[in-house]
Amino acid sequence: MEDQTEFDVIVIGGGPVGENVASRAVQGGLRAVIVEADLLGGECSYWACMPSKALLRPGTALAAARRVAGAKEAVTGELAAAEVLASRDAIASDWKDDGQVSWAEGAGITVVRGTGRIVGPRLVQVRDADGEREIQATHAVVVCTGSAPKTPPVAGIDQVRTWTSRDATSARSVPRRLAVLGGGPVGVELAQAWARLGSKVTLINNAPRLLANFEGFAGDLVADGLREDGVDVLLDTTLERVSAEGGGIALRTAEGGRIKVDELLVATGRSPATNEIGVETVGLTPGQPLQVDDSGQVTGVDGGWLYAAGDVTGRAPLTHQGKYAARVVGDVIAGRAAGSAEAREASPWSRFAATADHTAVPQVVFTDPEVAAVGYTSASARKAGLNVRVVELDIAVAGSTLHAGGYRGRTTMIVDEDRRVLVGVTFAGYDVAELLHAATIAIVGEVPIDRLWHAVPAYPTISEIWLRLLEEYGL
Repeated sequence: MEDQTEFDVIVIGGGPVGENVASRAVQGGLRAVIVEADLLGGECSYWACMPSKALLRPGTALAAARRVAGAKEAVTGELAAAEVLASRDAIASDWKDDGQVSWAEGAGITVVRGTGRIVGPRLVQVRDADGEREIQATHAVVVCTGSAPKTPPVAGIDQVRTWTSRDATSARSVPRRLAVLGGGPVGVELAQAWARLGSKVTLINNAPRLLANFEGFAGDLVADGLREDGVDVLLDTTLERVSAEGGGIALRTAEGGRIKVDELLVATGRSPATNEIGVETVGLTPGQPLQVDDSGQVTGVDGGWLYAAGDVTGRAPLTHQGKYAARVVGDVIAGRAAGSAEAREASPWSRFAATADHTAVPQVVFTDPEVAAVGYTSASARKAGLNVRVVELDIAVAGSTLHAGGYRGRTTMIVDEDRRVLVGVTFAGYDVAELLHAATIAIVGEVPIDRLWHAVPAYPTISEIWLRLLEEYGL
């Protein structure tokens, strides 16, 4: 462990969010340290975003080839599971963080191995195998500890072996039978990944649709895609009891269903990881998200020294939004340390405020078909009291016809009629993720819809759906 006991900024948590906070603080002239007990690079690099997409991409590529005449006739065989898993291992750096540590040290960031815990104002205790010591921050402590998986209250679930998302993305072999509990993004992505790798998958969801926080058609299209891959999708189904049985796991549903599997993936959500970091020493409640303002400063703590970014705040639990908030926090701390009035004020849409968290959060579900959404859904916009008009269409343009035979997709555009700007867009269909950033720019930039009509989509691309949406609106 480093001998240094004082830094300008102490970052607890070395995932991509913590790395970005520390990097921006160093670029702003401050001394920053990251305290991390696990692999530097965090959940996204080793157990979430990157390895899950590595598992998904080969199946999507193969399915895409089979949707194109001339290519599908040339495709023979199924996925080579061993090669997919080997590629996943390489993308996860074989669960070694040497490269991340080298990057951090090269960027001027000190890395301290151990568990960080707040023990007083600007004071963090670091515990490792050799014992404990304290380090002091002259300006700020930033909590970037992310989130932890939730375990649902199912009888017997704590008595059997279950997979978390970490287990599901790092498994060394394909389970013969897999049950997935939960129909959110993690559940649907990993259900499809393992089904395409050869597992017999049953997905159990207690809601009537998958992806409940998205437009309804998105969950319907994803359910169809999963079923085509052989996934048994059980909707409106409640898992009542779990028990070990003959080396496997027996599941019983409240509706009377009985299922026997080899592995059970619990994908029923996550909660901010604040239980073990000492927030109670500064008057906050363990287990609860850290409430922050748009500059990332934690509210309810005297002195203005405590900041947080990423999942731990509960604002927008996505890696890209966490990194966005981290850039803001790092710049804010450095700016305020230098006496910047602009950093102190943190005006909306300045580089010192994570304003987009409120209205322009993009998200992609990397199933096949994909779901890509930003901003409000039709339901959430109305709940927020906006006067909106909703335009919904099938994705049926020349570009989609060329892209895949029998292309299936749907999109919706939410327009704030009072301001005549977009406030939400959702796409669901094959390879729609790359359409999303245009929608994000339109929402963040508050581009008037009459001006957006002049953004002519290239022909023949799937982006021509923008023209169809605007025509349907009446332009």
